Amino acid sequence: MTDALPLPDSPVPYINRELSWIRFNHHVLEEAMDERHPLLERVKFLSIFANNLDEFFMIRVSGLQRQAAQGFLKAPPDGMTPSEQLVAIEKALVPELSLQYDCWNREILPRLASAGIFISPCRDLDPRQKEALKTYFVEEIFPVLIPLAFDSAHPFPFISNLSLNLAIIVRDQNKKELFARIKVPTGLFPRLIRVPAPDGVRDDKNVHLVYLEDLIAAHLDLLFPGLEVVGAYPFRITRDADLDIEVDEASDLLTTVEEIMEQRARGTPVRIEVDSTMHENTVQMLEKKLGIGPQMLYRIGYPVGMADLMELLSLDRPELKDPPFQQSVPPELAEEKDMFSAIRKKDILLFHPYDSFTPVINFIRQAAHDPDVLAIKITLYRVGSNSPIVKALMEARENGKAVAALIELKARFDEENNIGWARALERAGVHVVYGVVGLKVHAKLCMVVRREKDGIRRYMHLGTGNYNATTSRIYTDFGMFTCDRDIGYDAANLFNFLTGYARFDQYRKLVVAPVTLRSSMISRIDREIAIHKKEGGGHLIFKMNALVDLECITALYRASRAGVKIDLQIRGICCLRPGIKGMSENITVSAIVGRFLEHARLYYFRNGGKDEVLLGSADLMPRNIDRRVEVLFPVTDPAIKKALLTTILATELADNQQLRLMSGDGSYARRLPKQGEPPVDSQAWFLAHPGSWYHAAK
Repeated sequence: MTDALPLPDSPVPYINRELSWIRFNHHVLEEAMDERHPLLERVKFLSIFANNLDEFFMIRVSGLQRQAAQGFLKAPPDGMTPSEQLVAIEKALVPELSLQYDCWNREILPRLASAGIFISPCRDLDPRQKEALKTYFVEEIFPVLIPLAFDSAHPFPFISNLSLNLAIIVRDQNKKELFARIKVPTGLFPRLIRVPAPDGVRDDKNVHLVYLEDLIAAHLDLLFPGLEVVGAYPFRITRDADLDIEVDEASDLLTTVEEIMEQRARGTPVRIEVDSTMHENTVQMLEKKLGIGPQMLYRIGYPVGMADLMELLSLDRPELKDPPFQQSVPPELAEEKDMFSAIRKKDILLFHPYDSFTPVINFIRQAAHDPDVLAIKITLYRVGSNSPIVKALMEARENGKAVAALIELKARFDEENNIGWARALERAGVHVVYGVVGLKVHAKLCMVVRREKDGIRRYMHLGTGNYNATTSRIYTDFGMFTCDRDIGYDAANLFNFLTGYARFDQYRKLVVAPVTLRSSMISRIDREIAIHKKEGGGHLIFKMNALVDLECITALYRASRAGVKIDLQIRGICCLRPGIKGMSENITVSAIVGRFLEHARLYYFRNGGKDEVLLGSADLMPRNIDRRVEVLFPVTDPAIKKALLTTILATELADNQQLRLMSGDGSYARRLPKQGEPPVDSQAWFLAHPGSWYHAAK
């Protein structure tokens, strides 16, 4: 292409995806440090930050370590080899971990105490509390503990992924030091143990807690009688959980995924976190026995494994949490309404979590009991526990409907839950498909086939998020109901591909990965360039979770160079560098991290004034475009399009409270209100103006 962009040597035109992810997780940590949030919500963000890091090491860092060990020299577009990335990751994370523990120990912990929530070392408790805890320990915890010695007669014990452990040094009568390990049973007991109240009455206004590992360490004399306990140090292992699934037949997939889940606990160690007080000899022994290098060791503060702090959210302290909010329901989708009649009249948009997920559940429930409904087909990626969607599908089968559910067993870290639902659906007689060989099915769509007076009609729900009632309250997502014939035709063909052997190279209205997504996106960007050169006014607005794909980034650089205005709102990874002269000076990149996880995907093309909007499941990443089944769907209803552009997108792009702007070096800074400009917190605004997009649509 004659207009191809000659990318400059300096700066490197692409940002490393791992370092970009670390910056995203830093935004989560900033929310924990933000005093505007209620206290327990700050704890929540600290927990999310830690949990995100666990997954980052299990998946991304483990992959880099494998590449480095195998001598993999091919560098990604940013030019960093696997070994260079590992060094850069460690360098970037050390100050992040310091901030994490400073936030917890210096800010949040004292404020929790001021609010009547005390997390104390066992040694600081009064005698009555100590005695009550000792009784609890002896009766409940002591019987399940298994101290494992390590010496010539006892092999070094296996340490499972993400398990919390105590490395214990004891001294015998001959002054010889011995090593033992105890696995802290966090799966059987809470991480934070409530100190029994003297009167036995539970009171969340004045609660005393101790860490489970501290309670165990305080009573090691009962586990090692006759020995002197020299020290007890918490530590935790993170193992490689990115295990490939290779199957040729769907009938093998269920068993294979179960085996993979078992292997995940035994993957190669990729990180060891040790308490900063651990003796150096003990650290070296662990390094040697686990076969890890210095860059895999992280000396951290207390507590080890901060993801467990999420337990504090179970306390009944509403004044320390975000206030509850009332979700909206479009009037035409009220509980008693006939949804099929409403959808026949017009397409209907839902904007979660501000809009309730209940209409989606009711859509399937009504289909399950409607005598004119013949079939229901759905894709399920992350279903959640106690799923009302799955129960409605079972009801449909009981009522004689043909029901097909594609359950993606390879949805990482949700495999166990999905296996359980797959088996339950099969027992109910539902046609269950486990996925597509070589691809993950990440598309979010449900199709209901109904017999009506004028023939068969297909009703669809298509979305950007999962069919999960729980996450629908904490993720921002779009969902749309439609009975558009072309979309219905495409959906039917896509389900035939998912459940059978059908192959389609083109779809009427849907954009489908891995078939047409990359080519469709790039052709639309090039169309915007061509129109802009003739008429001016070119404008692209993309909202997504991640931007990594090299070809799509290059196309955006090409559009910027042609003068097209580009607004990118990317919550997570962004490998594009904005604001670089001659390359991306017409591109702005922003990110919103707040109370809700920004999860929606929206792609807007001005198209010479003929606005085109696509919503869907796909980010612009190679994995989404090449290795997943994804769906983008068009918004054709003018009223919905207007609401998306003039209310939802406009408010989010105007955010000057939670929005961060990205610089060309990959760093971010919060956008602050200009002089005389009112503060705009987009998520708070949507909460305060329920149904605002309906009014905009009218």
